[in-house]
Amino acid sequence: MKNIITGLVAGALALSTASGALAADALTLQLKWVTQAQFAGYLVAEAKGFYDEEDLDVTILAGGPNIAPEQVIAGGGADIIVTWMAAGMAARESGVPLVNIAQPYKRSGLMMICPTETGITSEADFPGHTLGVWFFGNEYPFFAWMNKLGLATDGSEGGVTVLQQSFDVQPMIQGQADCISVMTYNEYGQALDAGYGPDNLTIFNYTEMGNDLLEDGLYVMEDTLDDPAKVDAYTRFVRASMKGWAYALDNPEEAAEIVVEADDTGAAEYDHQFYMVNEVTKLVDPDDAALDMATYERTVQALLDQGIITQTPEGAYTTVVTDGL
Repeated sequence: MKNIITGLVAGALALSTASGALAADALTLQLKWVTQAQFAGYLVAEAKGFYDEEDLDVTILAGGPNIAPEQVIAGGGADIIVTWMAAGMAARESGVPLVNIAQPYKRSGLMMICPTETGITSEADFPGHTLGVWFFGNEYPFFAWMNKLGLATDGSEGGVTVLQQSFDVQPMIQGQADCISVMTYNEYGQALDAGYGPDNLTIFNYTEMGNDLLEDGLYVMEDTLDDPAKVDAYTRFVRASMKGWAYALDNPEEAAEIVVEADDTGAAEYDHQFYMVNEVTKLVDPDDAALDMATYERTVQALLDQGIITQTPEGAYTTVVTDGL
């Protein structure tokens, strides 16, 4: 009889364990770019078990130059994506019903830098010059800025020539472009390493100019928000992610190590990831995942003015997730 009871207890425990394992909600997150400290909050949340604490089984997919998060989620390859709002809005208007559920990045990290030898010291000096810009959804803030200045971007007289630049500072170093796009937390660090800095660069900071459009936000497909269980999983995901961001920004050395460890390609180097974490600190508010409506409305208006979207979007964001944190 004792053996039977023991067996029953063991079986009950096994069922309980199995039930607990099955209870974890599986979510796949598609990053906008390769594994780097730009996404430290998510990588730290996974490494420190913050997603586990929220009963989530999260898979984080690295991005890259040939990966469009909007296409991945449209094809069912992800539940949540990190992308810039301009790309998300453009995708929504083209038939991919993306909805912003949270906005950890409050400020833009985008800048344009021009070596002083180009003679460019203000926006008035741009005509006749070649400006480097990333594409794949990263070009929208630049074109909105040029539209605001009234500058043609087709190389015609009085306008500028646009170079589709690589994701590094080589186009500037090699003289392919007079100015290039950089992120404060990434390529600008490469420029500093190459001997450039405020003393020999003219720096146009999108945020300081009032041209900042919302960058790394969290987006899901609209129809999934009809499922209360999915909304609950999203809420737990955002809560754990913000905990990851808070930990990363308080512990930049460990966060950089976690990023390097998470990078399967071996390309991530500790010194650069440490630099990135410290720069990202200036852009992310770990205590507030909510979308700032003033910046949202400015982003939408800039996209409308430039013709990136043709009508004011309806239902492009929701507060149901951040209201539940």
